[in-house]
Amino acid sequence: MTTSVRNRQEASSRVATRVTAHVPGHVDSVDDDLGHVEHGVDVLDGLQKQDANHPHHRNQHPLRRVWLFLISMRTGLWIILLLGILTLFGTLLMQATPEARADEQTYAQWLAGTPSERYGGWVGILDKLGLFHVFSTWYFQGLFVLLSMSILACSINRAPKLWRVATHPRTSMREVFFTHAPLRATVDLPGDVETAAQQVRDALHGKHFRVIDGTTTTGADVYGDRFRWGPFGTVVAHLSIIVIMLGFVVSATTGFKDTDFIAPVGVDVPVGHGTGLTAKALSFTDTYYENGSPKDYVSDVVLTKDGKQVARQEVRVNTPLIYEGVWFHQAFFGIGVDVTVKEQGKEIFRQMVPLKWQSNDGQQSIGQFEIPGKGVSVYVIQAASGQVLKELPAGTAQFEVHKDGVENPLGWPVIDQGKSADVDGLTYTFERNRPYTGLTVKQDKGSWLVWLGSALLIIGSYLVFFMAHRRIWARIRSNGDGTSRVMVGAPLKRDPAFEPVFKNIVSTIKTSDA
Repeated sequence: MTTSVRNRQEASSRVATRVTAHVPGHVDSVDDDLGHVEHGVDVLDGLQKQDANHPHHRNQHPLRRVWLFLISMRTGLWIILLLGILTLFGTLLMQATPEARADEQTYAQWLAGTPSERYGGWVGILDKLGLFHVFSTWYFQGLFVLLSMSILACSINRAPKLWRVATHPRTSMREVFFTHAPLRATVDLPGDVETAAQQVRDALHGKHFRVIDGTTTTGADVYGDRFRWGPFGTVVAHLSIIVIMLGFVVSATTGFKDTDFIAPVGVDVPVGHGTGLTAKALSFTDTYYENGSPKDYVSDVVLTKDGKQVARQEVRVNTPLIYEGVWFHQAFFGIGVDVTVKEQGKEIFRQMVPLKWQSNDGQQSIGQFEIPGKGVSVYVIQAASGQVLKELPAGTAQFEVHKDGVENPLGWPVIDQGKSADVDGLTYTFERNRPYTGLTVKQDKGSWLVWLGSALLIIGSYLVFFMAHRRIWARIRSNGDGTSRVMVGAPLKRDPAFEPVFKNIVSTIKTSDA
């Protein structure tokens, strides 16, 4: 009795797809092998992505579903997209300073100023949404925490599988892999199977591949790989992002940054913030090129602690003074006015008032100070550098005195240097002009974490892009005529430079018997 062609094809198909006894590191069917070739290295080793919407997953424990949500690539992409949109808002819209937001009245005045002029009737809505302080909102910080959790979960989920691939790799593949692999070759060599297998091993060793023999009982299987630790670059890169974000959190919660630290020349100024330091600018010099552009700003700064000098340095824009993790950067400079205020002969205020602002026409330099406990605010006005004003001759300063709850100024006397004037029971004295240097003082306890995270990011990126895991499988079987057939295959995934290496190995196998 003969078998029809159709029946023979069906029988052949059943044989081809029949599940074989499972051997660790082997696939179970021809269809599995084809899927492995199509999807690449991750699927070869069981690292394929898991679908959280699969019916099997929907019936799992809630904690398991949370875990699948965190390790989902879709989750990470959505979080990054939302953070990107919020960051765009924070970049395009004006952002209130922490100092302005710390006081309700100051914040209301800030909103009524430039934001109202720029955004009109949208100000109230934007404020309700927190878009004037995006980076401190609960939802922005919450997304950052969620992103950190997702990155950590992905790393925890992936690392054991990568470890298994690196330490216990799959060493044998079925024949269908070698007929469909992106990189493949078939070579017939003279000699028995073991001789041919040794030639494959020698060729792989010659390219610095690790070589492991397969577990087949018919013929020989040889596996070779290089850069097996390369895939861990993704884990290192992911963890680096967490370390960098942790550094920012540490910096924001434990450090400080004062961008408006003014040190009058010759005056001790406490640094504050629990540092116990006092700063004094012994001198300040500024030099210019012939065309008038600034050449150098230099402050000779001395630091003292507990009455003892602990540091001294000439501080420049790119040469900060660093002591016990506190950085002093040169930021700006200017002229101030030494002011003394007395009440019935008793001194209640003595300070150098920096003239930090200019009038709209640029003719006047303006400073401002408040007298504690008196509800008095005073503007100190002088002619700007290079300006000649009849109402403000050189060597004079105008004191415009305001009081809380009073619409008009209480007085605006022009006082000569060394002279005094009385306004509403207080005596104001213009002692002298004094130069000052402006410093940015900061203590960033999380900076080392940011640097560490940046280094890890570079290392992880290098591993991913320049040390891709290269793997080759060889299947050696006897032809029955004194020769052996060597089938060589390899996946090609994000590593185009591997193809010439593969061809060179195949060429070495072909010529090794010569």
